[in-house]
Amino acid sequence: MGHKAFDRETFEAFKAMDREGPIHMLNLVKLRAKAEYDDGREMSGKEAYAAYGKESAPVFQRLGGKIVWRGAQELVVIGPSEETWDLCFIAEYPNPQAFVDMLGDPEYRKAMPHRQAAVEDSRLIRMAPIPLGGNFGD
Repeated sequence: MGHKAFDRETFEAFKAMDREGPIHMLNLVKLRAKAEYDDGREMSGKEAYAAYGKESAPVFQRLGGKIVWRGAQELVVIGPSEETWDLCFIAEYPNPQAFVDMLGDPEYRKAMPHRQAAVEDSRLIRMAPIPLGGNFGD
């Protein structure tokens, strides 16, 4: 069974880490071949995730969110080779509260069934942006 949502404890920990400044959310998403909707409608996982993106974009953008990096997985060089991701991107929010506000927005919540139907497995990792430069260990 894949990871598709966070639990209340993790969400409370996220909210407790409130701070000034932007956050980056690393998203790794594996899509189902066929979306699994509770109402039985039929479409591919890719189509369902596209519907989620289209419907949630106005809320994401209104709250100051933007995609700052996107890439396509080519090869796992170090790590489990069976972990493959259809979508890899980093979403930036102006602050942690913007992410919390997005999750509570009624428009966004209407888009969520598409994500739940589309996603087989995912990882969502909160990160603090740091200045670029230096070397790997800086």
